[in-house]
Amino acid sequence: MLRRSLLLGLAGLGALAAGGVTWRSFSVEIAEARANTRGRSTVFESRFGAMEFAEAGTGAPVLMVHGTGGGFDQGLDMSRPLSAAGFRVIAPSRFGYLRSAFPADPSSENQADAFVDLLDHLGIARAPVIGGSAGALSALQFAIRHPERCSGLVALVPAAYAPGRPPVEPPSALAQAIIEYALKSDFLFWSGITLNEDAMIGALLATDPNLVRRASEDERARVRSILRNILPVSERALGLSNDAKLAYTPAPMPLERIRVPTLAVSLEDDRFQTMAAARHIADSVPGARLVAFPSGGHIWVGREREVFDEVGAFLSSL
Repeated sequence: MLRRSLLLGLAGLGALAAGGVTWRSFSVEIAEARANTRGRSTVFESRFGAMEFAEAGTGAPVLMVHGTGGGFDQGLDMSRPLSAAGFRVIAPSRFGYLRSAFPADPSSENQADAFVDLLDHLGIARAPVIGGSAGALSALQFAIRHPERCSGLVALVPAAYAPGRPPVEPPSALAQAIIEYALKSDFLFWSGITLNEDAMIGALLATDPNLVRRASEDERARVRSILRNILPVSERALGLSNDAKLAYTPAPMPLERIRVPTLAVSLEDDRFQTMAAARHIADSVPGARLVAFPSGGHIWVGREREVFDEVGAFLSSL
């Protein structure tokens, strides 16, 4: 997935020069992207180093764990229906994203332990956790490792293990080198989303671009915002690289040890095939419930209200 999108970006460099797209256009947009992450978050010192987080809304607290390419900003944007509905959303930036540290062992287990430090910092004894996409890995570990601090779990389009899924061939040495370089390049990423937005929606957001084109104007704007808000990608590079390793071939977890109320949500046409993982979670966690939608892609195009009606009702039931 990363290889595809980043190779598209590399190809875009020549097209940018040929098309006369100016460096100034990029400079303006990247400055806006950087400004969008400034002054909205707080940093505290966890056992793993600096950890960034932000909050929105009031009421019952809920921990919102972002996916690949995110940060606290993606967490807040993703969960806006919940903060608007009266929940206090707490959105951390995971290891290597924006202002959060990148420790020697950035495992999902350690990320889950860092969430405990965050709750301690905020004086919160117990809270439900929502893990979106690759963020579901650390959310699952939070429920497994810290049941006394976790009151409920939502695995939202989880990029987690599913039995029987065909193994993915590792990228070649050349492709790996391109990935490592391109993840640090804001200009390269910007060129890809500027020149071929549809391809980037398909590759990075795992959603059929035709589905987006048929969606409402508000939904098209939401999708475009998700993609554009990955900038500045250079400030998320370590987290992206770590997620590629953790979610590329995710390891099995002892899901049967989870004892908190659990909801798994996915969509059949998610190109990351998270439905298999969601079904596995629902089958393995005692008492868990699965909510499956037939379409909407990885970012639930056209189904935001339905998805968050289910999530909101589940959180309210806790």
